[in-house]
Amino acid sequence: MSASIYLDYQATTPLASEVFAAMEPWLKKNFWNPHSVHVGGRQAAAAIEAAREQVAALLPAGGRVIFTSGATEAINLATKGCGLSVTALATEHAAALDCVEHLGGSIVPTRADGLRAHDPAAPGLFAAMFVNNEIGTIQPISAIAASIHETGGLLLCDAVQGFGRMPVPHGPDLIAISAHKIHGPKGIGALWVRNGVHLQPLIHGGGQEQGLRSGTLSPALCVGFGAAAALAAERMEADANHVETLWNRAKELFTDWEINGSATHRYKGNLNIRLDGLDVARLMSECREVLFSAGSACASGSGRPSHVLRAIGLSDAQAKSSIRLGFGRYTTLEEIERAASLIKAAAERQLV
Repeated sequence: MSASIYLDYQATTPLASEVFAAMEPWLKKNFWNPHSVHVGGRQAAAAIEAAREQVAALLPAGGRVIFTSGATEAINLATKGCGLSVTALATEHAAALDCVEHLGGSIVPTRADGLRAHDPAAPGLFAAMFVNNEIGTIQPISAIAASIHETGGLLLCDAVQGFGRMPVPHGPDLIAISAHKIHGPKGIGALWVRNGVHLQPLIHGGGQEQGLRSGTLSPALCVGFGAAAALAAERMEADANHVETLWNRAKELFTDWEINGSATHRYKGNLNIRLDGLDVARLMSECREVLFSAGSACASGSGRPSHVLRAIGLSDAQAKSSIRLGFGRYTTLEEIERAASLIKAAAERQLV
């Protein structure tokens, strides 16, 4: 596995060495409970608040950061805690769509490029993903927020794939984010809540996290999230330039494949492409050296075609002939070229 080429950055990202170094003391001797009142507890609590500020620095002003176990919990807290009817784009993450189904909400269609077809006319909570996790399409979040606010509604933005990679747009009332998509640790995310928006807690207990999320916070995870956010802020322009270089080369190498989603309104660390007639399950089996995806990691193994690809108008056969290549900070140009060679050779053997 050490020789593998990792191209699944939408599923998770490698832990940055700087992040591990920041976390290590809190995994060893600094083991204190941040909710204890003794000096050790106060030091742990102070470290968490410093991390909260680092995360908040990448988010709009005028809100607060609530640490959660991840973006899935953040989306659940937002959708179930707001007390409003919920509507979501058809291309949203399963965390949002399943909440909509659970709450008896509704779904709004998208266009063939993955952009929203229209905004809901009724007030309530509308869920729109900033950067789609499967096809990379970037929604016009500020414009959507303005439209939603005209109806008296609120906007929940799943910013997991955009946070730390590009500035998060102003306008949302709630923003869900995750650490492990920006080279931070798994098991921690956050919900940003605009000032004036009130939620009911999902988890009851001690009310530790600002009354909205009971349970002992992990200083190590919070510090890791903060360090990853600070590093992302420092490297945002360099990372974006590097990703664009990789994207341009990958497009050249896969020129005979069709791009799924918008080719312009898109995060360029995501290349979702298809080759009609391809058996992607067989392709992945034959390209074990390359770690890539056939869609969202959350839906892998289900055997069903991607709901995102179906939502943008692809047939089941087209959806099942699509692959997602995700790359970022630590991907090299040589890895892109080697992966393309292996994938294309395996595809050609199938389609001869």
